[in-house]
Amino acid sequence: MSADAGNKSQPYPSHPVRFIVPFPPAGGTDIVGRVIGQKLNEKLGQPFIIDNRGGAAGTLGAAIAAKAPADGYTIMLATASFAISANFYAQLPYDSLRDFAAVSRIASGPLLFVVHPSVPVRSIKELISLAKANPGKLNYASGGEGGINHLPAEMFNHMAGVRLVHIPYKGAGPALAALLGGEVQLMIATLGSCLPHVRSGKLRDLAIAGDRRSSLVPQVPTVAEAGVPGYAADSWYGLVAPRGTPPEIVNLLNREIAAALDREEVRAQFVALGFEPASSTPAQFADYLKSEIAKWGVVIKESGIGKADQ
Repeated sequence: MSADAGNKSQPYPSHPVRFIVPFPPAGGTDIVGRVIGQKLNEKLGQPFIIDNRGGAAGTLGAAIAAKAPADGYTIMLATASFAISANFYAQLPYDSLRDFAAVSRIASGPLLFVVHPSVPVRSIKELISLAKANPGKLNYASGGEGGINHLPAEMFNHMAGVRLVHIPYKGAGPALAALLGGEVQLMIATLGSCLPHVRSGKLRDLAIAGDRRSSLVPQVPTVAEAGVPGYAADSWYGLVAPRGTPPEIVNLLNREIAAALDREEVRAQFVALGFEPASSTPAQFADYLKSEIAKWGVVIKESGIGKADQ
């Protein structure tokens, strides 16, 4: 195995690895990072130390990772917000494709359209009809501008020809609390965060936002199936490293992530949290990043919601 940059006689990793999670502790992204970090620690024999660097939809942590030495001792958990930010912000201190090496996809976190029970709709078609009859009167919550609760809703506005009004909150948790309290009518939330409330009757599910049904709620149709052909938006998680990280280190991390995701206890842990394990090769994840960045670029340009002039 390749040696680290400091001592070529020692195999990688010979000392702790910094694992940047560009969101605050305790959220879904943090949980995914800690599960994977622990498994890498167990297999490779060195601590993978979680470094939570939240802020600006993940861009603060990404800027730190992009400037880190490309020696395998800094890695980062990338999410769908990583692809969104590439187009949403006019000037980032990094290039989302050029400055990172794709390591592996880790999981997808299906997004679910949910409404407060007071909203008189039980399907996407009924939501569209109600929104068209009441333009600008239905609100949706998000965890902040440029995030994974925000852009899928704007894509829905554009593709369905409706005008749902964005109400941003300081995080997905407060946004979900506002929906539960009836302050807003709708949210596109991660399945794991809202499914308990659907099951208790506090929220009503309408559709899965992704391009296929979720094995966790197979009876729930996708938005495309339910009336908006071509619509697809997922929350996802993957691992990246600074550009120039040695290929042998990238490949080692890739193999260990795939092995971890094959373990029944890891898969069960992810599924219990509402995530679906999804490994890939580095090349497959690189292609996926390119497609996600391109997709959200179109959405942002057509909807005119990015910060291109700032």
